[in-house]
Amino acid sequence: MKSFDATRVDFAPYGLTCELWTQSPMTRADRHNEIELNLLLHGTLTYLLGGDRFTIEAGTLASFWAAIPHQILPPEQPGRPAEYFVVTIPLAWFLQLRLPECFCESIMHGEVVMEQDAIRFNDDSKLFSRWAHDLSSPGSVQHRAAVLELEARLLRFGLAMAERNQISPQASHRSQAVAAGSTGKAEQMARYIAQNYTSSMSINDVSTAVGLHPGYAMTLFRKAFGMSIVTCINEHRLTHAKRLLTTTSEQIVTIAFECGFGSLSRFNDAFRRTIGCTPRQFRNKHQASSDVKSLVHDIE
Repeated sequence: MKSFDATRVDFAPYGLTCELWTQSPMTRADRHNEIELNLLLHGTLTYLLGGDRFTIEAGTLASFWAAIPHQILPPEQPGRPAEYFVVTIPLAWFLQLRLPECFCESIMHGEVVMEQDAIRFNDDSKLFSRWAHDLSSPGSVQHRAAVLELEARLLRFGLAMAERNQISPQASHRSQAVAAGSTGKAEQMARYIAQNYTSSMSINDVSTAVGLHPGYAMTLFRKAFGMSIVTCINEHRLTHAKRLLTTTSEQIVTIAFECGFGSLSRFNDAFRRTIGCTPRQFRNKHQASSDVKSLVHDIE
């Protein structure tokens, strides 16, 4: 079984994989530009995703965008390490699928989508085990079958979310997927933003980095991710800020500039407008315990 390798390069791709992992506290956060599916077989798993904690219970399927810094925290109680399947899905392929819009947008906005269904879990555990074998053989008929099964499972996952939110399948469904020839550019823009959001950045910077006209880049990005380039930049910056507010004692003004905001007032305004409270109020409510602080290291 796999566990996190702290020496891996930030944003090194995993590719399309399905592997069985064992719970191991991560000494630093990981980032890669793929969508993750986690299926927890037993125990519990607690992540720090950006500045927010979430816990996956046994029998739960969870999905999130792994470009956001994510880190497994130590278990609250000692015991048998949790075991879980991890599927990594290249973002460009994910964008080509005609999945429910509410599902895609939730993930791309940094949310964790979860589903807990005892009946489906039994089928999923067998399915993921088969994928772990079949996806390790690119070019085989079994690999192709696994890809088709994965697409169908993602669609079911998204439809279940739409149903929970009382959104009709027809209303939730994307009218069309992002064209295959455009997904590479959309993925490149998302990667560029995720790697450079702490620096001064404009729409022109993003479009130039991928060789597109700014107007076309904005249209393509919104179609692919359901949000503007500026919104994506700000969400990455705010996610980074929440992480620093939670896990460090740095001054708020220092955090503002470290996360790419040009001034403290811009940071405060963006934080209050998006998060619904001031940075100081967020810190007071979510400040991590000293044991978590000793484990957490921020990516530079």
